[in-house]
Amino acid sequence: MKTAYGKDMANSKNPTHQSPVYQLSDQYIEQLAATDPGLATALGIAGHDHEMTDYSPRGHEERYEVTSSTLATLNTLDISADRDRLAAGVLRNSLEMTTLEHQAGEHLRSIRVIAGDVDSARGIFDLMPTATAENWKTIAERMSNVPTAFAGMRESWDLGIKRQTVAPRRQALVVAEQLETWAGTPSSPGFFTQFAESAATVKGAPLDDLRKAAVAASKSMSETANYLRQTYAPAADPRNGVGQERHALARRRFMGMNVDARESYEWGFAEVLRLDAELVKTAREINPNMSLNEVRNFLDTDPSHSIEGEENLRSWLQGLMDDAMSFLIRENHFDIPKEIHRVEAMISPPGGAAAMYYTSPSEDLTRPGRTWYPANGRTRFPLWSEPTTAYHEGVPGHHLQIGMATVNSEKLSRFQRNEFVSGHGEGWALYAERLMDELGFLGKPEFRLGYLYAQAFRAARIVVDIGMHCEFAIPKESKWHAGEAWTPELALEFLSARSSSDDAFNKSEINRYLGWPAQAISYKLGERVWLSLRDDAKRKHGASFDLRAWHAYALDLGNLGLDLLKTELARF
Repeated sequence: MKTAYGKDMANSKNPTHQSPVYQLSDQYIEQLAATDPGLATALGIAGHDHEMTDYSPRGHEERYEVTSSTLATLNTLDISADRDRLAAGVLRNSLEMTTLEHQAGEHLRSIRVIAGDVDSARGIFDLMPTATAENWKTIAERMSNVPTAFAGMRESWDLGIKRQTVAPRRQALVVAEQLETWAGTPSSPGFFTQFAESAATVKGAPLDDLRKAAVAASKSMSETANYLRQTYAPAADPRNGVGQERHALARRRFMGMNVDARESYEWGFAEVLRLDAELVKTAREINPNMSLNEVRNFLDTDPSHSIEGEENLRSWLQGLMDDAMSFLIRENHFDIPKEIHRVEAMISPPGGAAAMYYTSPSEDLTRPGRTWYPANGRTRFPLWSEPTTAYHEGVPGHHLQIGMATVNSEKLSRFQRNEFVSGHGEGWALYAERLMDELGFLGKPEFRLGYLYAQAFRAARIVVDIGMHCEFAIPKESKWHAGEAWTPELALEFLSARSSSDDAFNKSEINRYLGWPAQAISYKLGERVWLSLRDDAKRKHGASFDLRAWHAYALDLGNLGLDLLKTELARF
């Protein structure tokens, strides 16, 4: 059990946690939290919630020095013990990737619609407690530091321009639009204005300070939007993609292994065609007299397959995840600690990316894991595609995987408990969707159609992501635009044909892929690795193979790169 930050009770019971590798891993988290207050809040580490992360070149260099010194120390340590070997491998992978990215100047062009510096600076306020006047005093102080944070970003981007290390122009313009939405107007209050006013119901909250800080924070967002449009965009990279060199680095970051771009591209295209046939087959089960597009339109527009209102949707999603949690515990598919039995369904603030996402519990588990659903201005929500996404984000997907790592202080270093390699984590979450299908939770034809669309969508993302960034032509054997070069317009058409979502979401996804290279490929390629490793274990153990035990062994490893996962699961 863990108590307050910095006092891990497992340390006194398990000498392994006192090894130099574990001590270094814990120290690295402490040092990162001190130099990155946003990360500290995300992890639930106290003492930094009133501060904003320094996004200036000085702040980036300070964090890089922490990484460099930690890697140098790690290289001197004995890692012969099994736990030290694994803990060191996870830490080393992250440190080496961070070093390569810093040397490539990625920190000077972190301009993207999701998971960039702008998104991080705004999104951290979603995780702050708001129940008391003291909470709001802390929020007011952090909010007053927002203008400095955005000024630091602009300073780093200016340095990137000088070094000709720039983000794509398309991302600069999309992020400018995002900032304008969050900044708001007199007739349409923005994020910080609305956030400050929500403190009015809390007795003693410093409303005057909050309102003043909200005005300044909103102004800094508008200034940054203008900077991106007028100063940065003219100097930005005119290409939509990032090229093969940057994409190779990104593939290694998100997969924790080297990935052959050409082989993955061709496999992804073949997987799209396979799933296309599955979609048509399942649509016929819903209505044999309709085409696939007609079935999808019916499910999108029929009132009996929809729900009205954001709160009703949130409540429905909460019930869906609660039912899944109860089933997995009751039927003994997983041994899920009581501390993570609760996962909260939330509606995300407007202005962000259009995809559902998950935020992890705090280290002390006082803040639960949460799934966030963007309403995108809608009031009516089709339900047929939502169960598979809820299982992906909640249980047995991200919440189970990340929650298990959070409570697993007996076996994992602090860094392991907080690490996330996308190919492993998103691969597991997509595998979790498949597992719920195997367990019968997607037995209704419309829910299974939603699952198949999610699979086809992830396969299509491999094709458009690699195709656009690595500038591969559409395969000559394709019946659709054979041999042509990818464009955002063709990517949108290709993706939309395999999406259960609307045009606004699909357009947002194209911007996401172009700004966050290789992240989108990690889902389906990561699932491919998980399925391959499960098949390996079945062949190895034959009739004695125990899926529950295999899942437990895999989850106990924490989050790690896929090369490390292969090595460790070979020991099962």
